Amino acid sequence: MKIGILTSGGDCPGINATIRGVCKTAINHYGMEVVGIHSGFQGLLTKEIESFTEKSLSGLLNLGGTMLGTSREKPFRKQGIISDVDKPALIQRNIAELGLDCVVCIGGNGTQKTAAKFAAMGINIVSVPKTIDNDIWGTDISFGFDSAVSIATDAIDRLHSTASSHKRVMVIEVMGHKAGWIALYSGMAGGGDVILVPEIPYNIKNIGDTILNRLKKGKPYSIVVVAEGIQTDGRKRAAEYIAQEIEYETGIETRETVLGYIQRGGSPTPFDRNLSTRMGGHATELIANGQFGRMIALKGDEISSVALEEVAGKLKLVTEEHDLVVQGRRMGICFG
Repeated sequence: MKIGILTSGGDCPGINATIRGVCKTAINHYGMEVVGIHSGFQGLLTKEIESFTEKSLSGLLNLGGTMLGTSREKPFRKQGIISDVDKPALIQRNIAELGLDCVVCIGGNGTQKTAAKFAAMGINIVSVPKTIDNDIWGTDISFGFDSAVSIATDAIDRLHSTASSHKRVMVIEVMGHKAGWIALYSGMAGGGDVILVPEIPYNIKNIGDTILNRLKKGKPYSIVVVAEGIQTDGRKRAAEYIAQEIEYETGIETRETVLGYIQRGGSPTPFDRNLSTRMGGHATELIANGQFGRMIALKGDEISSVALEEVAGKLKLVTEEHDLVVQGRRMGICFG
């Protein structure tokens, strides 16, 4: 068999480890031929590929980013009047001309949706979920999430000493447009006093009261962790807006920090390296068994898969019943 592999959407720690897991298993165990497709789905439009060998897969396990490059190309997006190219049909033709028996797509929610559409066209697709946001439906955890949480937690740890020294409120903004998983996990792991996620509405007066009550108990500083996607006035970033509102409510000096793309870069954690390796290996196993149109998933401790059509268009969101939220509230942490 001859398989192609591409990475699409935002970069994320663990992509290269996944490429390694897929390709080394394919070459060493199943004797497959493997080609890398550059720049996501864009590479399938232009046939920008390279053949992989055992040697070209060396040094990938701890390498951040993606050695194949990525793009935000969405071939099913309606084209304007300028372009009359039928991109899905062109990609289908190119896959046939390249002699690919299957394409492995590594990516987030948009990639899963695109992969599902190609699978519905009859193209052999296996996908691997990739996101630091951990919002892909159907898998307990996606690789990249643990790495992002580790980076965010380290940043929160460092802010504690500054907040304590200056008796300030420190607001740290982490990634998460629609899902607050990074804010929840890093906020709890980093000892945040207030944690705000897009899924749980907040009242700024409750936040102010929490901080003032801490002050009355002899705790002169507070750490506030916010996801970038929480509701604001629409004009300011989440951290800036919340910092200004807290200062107005409490009169306590408040500073904000935006972590930004630092969360997406660098080496994956050992957990993500192993998860990527396991997911990549299982993707190749599905291909060898002729099981296409599926996304790899972690369920409990087991690596399995789910139908792509079930995943597409769904988000996995934080709920108020999540045990970290419940436990946090029992400990006096404010969620808004």
